[in-house]
Amino acid sequence: MSLPGASERVPQLDRWLRFTEDGKLVVCTGKVEIGQGIKTAIAMIAAEELDVSIERIRVQTADTEITPNEWVTAGSMSVEDSGSAVRVASAAARQILLELAAHELSVDVQSLVVEDGLITSTESNEHTNYWALQGGGLFELDITHLPPLKNADTYKTVGRNTTRVDLLAKVCGDAAFVHDMALPDMWHGRLIKPPVANATLIDCPESLDDAGLADVEILRDGSFVGVVAAREEIAVAAATWLAAKCQWQTQAIELSPAGLPEYLRTHVTRSLPVVDGVPVDEPLPDHPVPPDAKQTVEATYYRPYQMHASMGPSAALAQFEDDKLTVYSHSQGVELLKRALADALPLPVESVHVIHAEGAGAYGHNGADDVAMDAALLAIAMQPRPIRVQWTRADEHGFEPYAPAALIDMQASLDDEGRICDWRHETFSFSHMGRPRPSRGYTNLQSAWWRKKPMTPPPRQPAMMAEVGIHRNLEPIYTFPRKRLVKRFVAESPLRTSSVRSLGAFANVFAIESFMDELANVAEKDPIEFRLEHLIESRAVEVLQLLRRSAPELSSHDNAGRGVAIARYKNRQTYCAVMVDVHVDDGGQVKLDHAIIAADAGLVIDPDGLVNQLEGGFIQAASWALKEAVTWDQEGVTSRDWESYPILAFSDVPVIETFLVDRRHDKAMGAGEASTGPTPAAIANAIFDAVGVRVRDIPFTPARVREAAR
Repeated sequence: MSLPGASERVPQLDRWLRFTEDGKLVVCTGKVEIGQGIKTAIAMIAAEELDVSIERIRVQTADTEITPNEWVTAGSMSVEDSGSAVRVASAAARQILLELAAHELSVDVQSLVVEDGLITSTESNEHTNYWALQGGGLFELDITHLPPLKNADTYKTVGRNTTRVDLLAKVCGDAAFVHDMALPDMWHGRLIKPPVANATLIDCPESLDDAGLADVEILRDGSFVGVVAAREEIAVAAATWLAAKCQWQTQAIELSPAGLPEYLRTHVTRSLPVVDGVPVDEPLPDHPVPPDAKQTVEATYYRPYQMHASMGPSAALAQFEDDKLTVYSHSQGVELLKRALADALPLPVESVHVIHAEGAGAYGHNGADDVAMDAALLAIAMQPRPIRVQWTRADEHGFEPYAPAALIDMQASLDDEGRICDWRHETFSFSHMGRPRPSRGYTNLQSAWWRKKPMTPPPRQPAMMAEVGIHRNLEPIYTFPRKRLVKRFVAESPLRTSSVRSLGAFANVFAIESFMDELANVAEKDPIEFRLEHLIESRAVEVLQLLRRSAPELSSHDNAGRGVAIARYKNRQTYCAVMVDVHVDDGGQVKLDHAIIAADAGLVIDPDGLVNQLEGGFIQAASWALKEAVTWDQEGVTSRDWESYPILAFSDVPVIETFLVDRRHDKAMGAGEASTGPTPAAIANAIFDAVGVRVRDIPFTPARVREAAR
């Protein structure tokens, strides 16, 4: 076993942990808490390796001047990357401290045992503790080799449920999010957003005298307009008044939502074969139907633009003082944001300090980074006063980067035995890569596009790394004799797109697992048995069989049905199988009755946290599958509130049961996005089982179900 990548990039032990003089342990991570429970998991890993109670531990999340640079929290990589590095750092610290204790107590290091940081010699019964040896001090050592790690069979904390360390303030309604922050002399900012992102401001009042508002200022830079006020309600009133007076020149969006599937098919920029999960810059190979094909089946699936739909509109707090910008943001990539802000403002990169503060946000690139830029611009104009900016619901829904729409063509052939002998999968979609990052004259920070001296977004290019963006999970989990996988990249999107939970895996797994059910039906085989015929990975087989064993009796509702789906996220992380029971009423409304999730995530750090992630992913994916689609007309996005962009309600959530495969001696694998892909396919397959209707276009609204039935 080699050192984790994060340990090699940041070898300084003091960057990962420190013992304080008051008997506590601070553990640092460059990852951020966005509801996935990383603070708890990190605390559990350190507590286990150091034999310290979790109550002693405070986890410091991403801060560009304190914590290790781990770039961005994405791809379900927090436990794999940061967790592994914290484990190594904790083991290294334990080894050093035990050697110090042995020297101080004049005993053999093998005689030392640790309980909650108390080090006792079984030879002499003498003792010391971590804080007496190290409290307030620095190790001043680099991690250069893998230290002795605990045997998983001795774990007392890892693998057991514990209390989430980040929930108390949220449950009690205390200050928990960046929205709740307040600094001395802080003012409040609001933005006057254009009707559409490419609009130009023609006219705007220069004062608020006619509005009858005091302690408020207008700040304008080209088409960027904001107000700041001493009180938040005054800022809101001023922004509302000003928005009604501003005049814009807009460029109409000519494409309608109904025309988007055809647009995807006819505006391909590059077509790339995908081999072993990696796009290859080569011509597409010929791929005729094989001579042994008895039946060839085709189908096309569609995902529209969809939102993060963060429950809390994005917010940030910024202060520019003594030529230094400090920003509190719920960005998932504070290091990237730091550099992007420095580029866009422009400022020396060492003059920008970004501190993560939790937000009631989402998994993916929502409005957090953009509102940080908004706050920075207003704070620089109002220096040294701190400025807090919060978007409105209409801002969030109208200007966040969306999940790219996708069109997926599937074709497969069956041989005489009803087995798949040929497989073809082509996905047409836009870029998922829109996060802010230093880009040499370009920026993905939206407000910079609107300034008097604007920057523009970088040109979109197809991602070429393994399992990224459009082609994530384009590679099937199954083994087929022949296959052709193609990524069809469309550079120009009518609406702005970026990373949303699971990226291309949601659409690709939806298509793969829906199509597997269609093929099973053609072959007249049981859907689970049909999948098992094409699975050779033993862990995938075990998860699918666990799902089948865990299934309850099907509900007694009329028009009830059951669907299954399975995938391995990114083909290298968690195996997840989903079973959904539904019933469909006479109007085509799909009701979720029961869901079963079976998963193998390797070593389970926090069982309750893992279950939360899998079930949360199911709920969000079910919402996408049944209800969500961005709508727009020529004048801009029209789904700007919860009525025009409905999401799954509490009453829509079924009973969910989750079963985990225990693999204590394997490495922990990312799980936060594992259930999102199988969920829409399992629902679509259940609809077909219930009423014989195949829905291939998301969302599965009553109108779509009725249309498919006709």
